[in-house]
Amino acid sequence: MIISVASGKGGTGKTLVATSLAVSLKDKCSLQLVDCDVEEPNDHLFLKPVIDKKEPVAIPVPKIDETKCTFCGKCAEVCAYNAIAVLPKNVLVLPNLCHGCGACSYLCPEKAITEEDMIIGVVESGHAGNIDFIQGRLNTGEAMPVPVIRKVKEKVSPDKTVIIDISPGTSCPVVESVKGSDFCLLVTEPTPFGLNDLTLAVETVRKLGILCGVVINRAGDNQGKMEAYCREQNIPVLMTIPLDTEIARLYSRGITLAEGMPRWQEKFESLFRHIKELVDERSSSLKR
Repeated sequence: MIISVASGKGGTGKTLVATSLAVSLKDKCSLQLVDCDVEEPNDHLFLKPVIDKKEPVAIPVPKIDETKCTFCGKCAEVCAYNAIAVLPKNVLVLPNLCHGCGACSYLCPEKAITEEDMIIGVVESGHAGNIDFIQGRLNTGEAMPVPVIRKVKEKVSPDKTVIIDISPGTSCPVVESVKGSDFCLLVTEPTPFGLNDLTLAVETVRKLGILCGVVINRAGDNQGKMEAYCREQNIPVLMTIPLDTEIARLYSRGITLAEGMPRWQEKFESLFRHIKELVDERSSSLKR
């Protein structure tokens, strides 16, 4: 089963939930934690894994042979991302805009364009005790996380329980990360911004046809509107985590909630059981 942990906005506690869930389940099943927040991966700060393998991630970018080029401009015309500019006697390639689609080399009438790899990130694999750990890391200054996310997801083991920590928001990296999940756990906070961005996240995962449930973090006496929205949308609130100074202290020291407050382990185990029940129930209804 693949469980993705997402949020409509940053800073809601998504990493806290993903890592605590992983720590709580590590002795219960064969587990894999995958950090797809490749622009700012931070699960490793909590799990402190041993990294034993690194694989570069590259995209193909065009290389112009100006001895063959007639400067006809066809390559710039077909480039949807404006990564090529053709001047009267020169061709400028802007690698940071290139998406590696290959249209320019395929359609060049003079066959003056070849492709060379440009490294944009790395996939790191290792383990943290019983947890199989994988993370992607986009190089600083690069603008395209999706190819790194795709390479990370190639490492997902379908025979394991997989927890995928996803970047905040609802943009392309989130869609690419959450695709193929059996369940999406949406972590939010009971604020106007939290509610607004939760509605966007719910809309996204529903369009992808993925079951979802909510964890309300930093809960107090102000989550009434959040709970009302979830009832209205028939979305289960699977866990509430209180606004607690001790939890914040643990987080600031890189300690998961399940380790710093062991009583939470059972709560995260119960969360997992509830998710499994929802997934099994949906699977059974589809078979009828």
